[in-house]
Amino acid sequence: MSGRLYGVGLGPGDPELVTVRTARLIGEADVIAYHAARHGRSIARSIALPYMRAGQIEELLLYPLTTETTDHPGGYQGALDDFYADCAERLAAHLDAGRTVVVLAEGDPLFYGSYMHMHKRLAHRYPTEVVPGVTSVSAAAAVLGRPLVERDEVLTVLPGTLPAQVLAERLRDTDSAAVLKLGRTFGKVRDALAEAGRLDDAWYVERATMGAERVAPLKDVDPDGVPYFSLALLASPAERTFVPERPADEGRGEVAVVGLGPAGRPWLTPEAQEALAAATDLVGYGPYVDRVAPNPRQRRHRTDNRVEAERARHALELARDGARVAVVSSGDPGVFAMASAVLEAAADFPDVPVRVVPGLTAAQAVAARAGAPLGHDYCVLSLSDLLKPWEVVADRLSAAARADLVLAIYNPASRSRTWQVAAARDLLLEHRAPDTPVVIGRDVGGPQESVTVTTLGELDPGQVDMRCLLIIGSSTTRATEGGVVYTPRRYP
Repeated sequence: MSGRLYGVGLGPGDPELVTVRTARLIGEADVIAYHAARHGRSIARSIALPYMRAGQIEELLLYPLTTETTDHPGGYQGALDDFYADCAERLAAHLDAGRTVVVLAEGDPLFYGSYMHMHKRLAHRYPTEVVPGVTSVSAAAAVLGRPLVERDEVLTVLPGTLPAQVLAERLRDTDSAAVLKLGRTFGKVRDALAEAGRLDDAWYVERATMGAERVAPLKDVDPDGVPYFSLALLASPAERTFVPERPADEGRGEVAVVGLGPAGRPWLTPEAQEALAAATDLVGYGPYVDRVAPNPRQRRHRTDNRVEAERARHALELARDGARVAVVSSGDPGVFAMASAVLEAAADFPDVPVRVVPGLTAAQAVAARAGAPLGHDYCVLSLSDLLKPWEVVADRLSAAARADLVLAIYNPASRSRTWQVAAARDLLLEHRAPDTPVVIGRDVGGPQESVTVTTLGELDPGQVDMRCLLIIGSSTTRATEGGVVYTPRRYP
């Protein structure tokens, strides 16, 4: 079997800008090949050196000439063609022997790189892969801190070896430009920029990301000593258009009432994640605020669970002053949570926009864990009598039971409310059979999750606390021997 050829881009010069893939391939290669001028020093090898290992075969591909004259019968191009053919055959010998050959290329292998001459001669003969690298153009824009192009602008990349008139025409007709291969062409390129009326906007970048990096307005650069590894850059014209900073309270304030779902990020909708990420302030019951990952950019306003009205007004006041507020609720904010409180208080803040971001409810989460007990008509009730009299709770329980609805019961018990579960069970038994399936879901989605399937007659109030949700089946709800609970969609 033949070996495999890789052309790998090393980036503009800083070894830390070598891609992870290129670094790995360099370390694994049998043969490392690289081009160099007659002096034998290779910038590519110096960049790759941290990733090379002892014992690798090195193939130095030494150019026979750069800008010199030659007596080769085919002239300058003929001499280079013979050189590339010889290099290709040297690498082919390794490939035929089954060795992996990595050819190093500064920048990107197929962007004005020497590797492409090997690629054209070998890629059709051997398995070949090209690994892209950061180009000098990208590096120059990065060190300048100026964008290359924006929106519909056009970037033109030019070699400085083009005729002066062609350079001027291209530079005149483009938005942004990079002119490479300066060195001896620098004077011509500067004249072309001046003729195109772009000299004052041009920047000179030398050895971008390397230790000897140099950046200057191009018109101030002395032509003597300009190296080949430099370029002229015309950045995006839009980079000179600075957008004025918008005051913090101008057109930004809003309140998003966000449902966090029953527990954890997997239960959080993308819309809720977006609202949380955009917020400047988080407002909510302390344990719910704590479920949102800390971000030092955001202010966190943790409150007690019994101050919903005050919490809502505080959020609206923050938004009125320009903050983007996320009021967080467990589950869905519209189900026994903060949406109603915020919308009620919003009547006094007509200029503050309020939106409700839905979340997965506890009833849905518990039902999914148990099977499909909410497969037919169902009713959602809270057993808490803090905001409504127990008589109302009892009447609604009886009405739902008489209507043969499945019940999802929130807030069944707390430290101060210990008798309501037993009272609710007794009321329901007046209308439901004792073997009616009951699901007790506790901390669903959380670390202490448990789902218990029992019957209405055997329901033990001692198993139920504030972190539980109860689902009481209807006359058609079924529980299988495997503990799956479902309510058929057809009603007899």
